[in-house]
Amino acid sequence: MEEKVYKLMGGAGAWNIALGITTLVVGLTCGILMIVAGVKLQNGKSKLMF
Repeated sequence: MEEKVYKLMGGAGAWNIALGITTLVVGLTCGILMIVAGVKLQNGKSKLMF
């Protein structure tokens, strides 16, 4: 019985680490894309006329 619990806890830990790494990578990617989009907007600001 205890062996099943340890296997279950190990699997849950592995999933948590995998999801954490995935979340970190997605967050960094989104942040970089937002910075790039902001730089493009700053560079094209002089072309805008209201």
